[in-house]
Amino acid sequence: MDSAGRGRAAVTLKDLAAELGIHVSTVSRVLHSDTDVARGAASKETARKVRDLAKLRGYSPDPQATSLRTRRTRAIGVIVPRLSDIVLATMYEGVEEAAAESNHSTFVMNSHDDLDEQRRKAEIMLARRVDGLILGDVHAGSSLVDDLVKRHVPFVLMNRRYPGFPSSTCDDTAGGRLVADHLWSTGHRSVAIIAGETYASTGVDRTAGFVERWHELGGEMPGDRILPSRFDTEGGRQAGEELLRRAGETPTAVFAVNDFAAIGAMGAFRAAGLVVGQDLAVVGFNDTSLAAQLPIPLTSVRSPMLEIGRSAVGMLRRVMAGEEVASIRHPAELFVRESSEAGAVGARRGLRAG
Repeated sequence: MDSAGRGRAAVTLKDLAAELGIHVSTVSRVLHSDTDVARGAASKETARKVRDLAKLRGYSPDPQATSLRTRRTRAIGVIVPRLSDIVLATMYEGVEEAAAESNHSTFVMNSHDDLDEQRRKAEIMLARRVDGLILGDVHAGSSLVDDLVKRHVPFVLMNRRYPGFPSSTCDDTAGGRLVADHLWSTGHRSVAIIAGETYASTGVDRTAGFVERWHELGGEMPGDRILPSRFDTEGGRQAGEELLRRAGETPTAVFAVNDFAAIGAMGAFRAAGLVVGQDLAVVGFNDTSLAAQLPIPLTSVRSPMLEIGRSAVGMLRRVMAGEEVASIRHPAELFVRESSEAGAVGARRGLRAG
């Protein structure tokens, strides 16, 4: 408040231009444009003076005026299955970090992996005039991505891939191959996979990578040893129980394509009297912060979740600029812990379900 008790008038672009003795359009381009545009608008020294004075005088752009002028809101919409999932939450942290660095705001909505909700949430975001979308929940066979292309909506995919569209994901196929190599090298020959949802590329690719490498090594993978499941602990527990109910010898190792499914399966095995890491091996995927802290630390493939989110923002900015953008597959890395490091003990004991 000033001495008269009135609110101090906001500093405008004209105020800054008058104080510096330059044209208002130069000030506007320096403060409101991307770096390359700003570089062409003024010399480095002039641009520095503009930014220093704006900071000193407390200049803050009017977002509504900026939106009207540029037809952009500098807002990015993000849709994920559920932000309560630590994997997706960590990816969104990466999105927020990278967006803030480029002066974009973000907001996120949950689709609960429901196709109707995906479309509804996308429409809500587009009604708010977001500049682009990051979709973390794309389904195999989804029509949403094709509809967005027809409407010329800039978007990229995150976490899951969809053929023909740019995505930032872990190299899920390579991650599955790493697990196959690890289990084979520790003596396992009888294995099962808790494979996740059939509509999600994460589970499909991790399973495919494992099976492909397992066959290359000379192993067999019966179809009834690949169990679809939800990606949460309850889904993993149900898949673990189903695996134990099936006739025949219990596998000596289980690969769950998600850490939480692995944790649920470990609970089912414990309830059946089996000791993970001794009677059978369990491997997860994503290497969430919980994995190493479990009573029996979980072997898991590390997915660079934060970087996946950060890269998605950079890709989206390039799509919005009209560039051709290639997908990014971030490297996977296996971290071996107690849940699988003992080798094929269960094979030597000849354990059976029930």
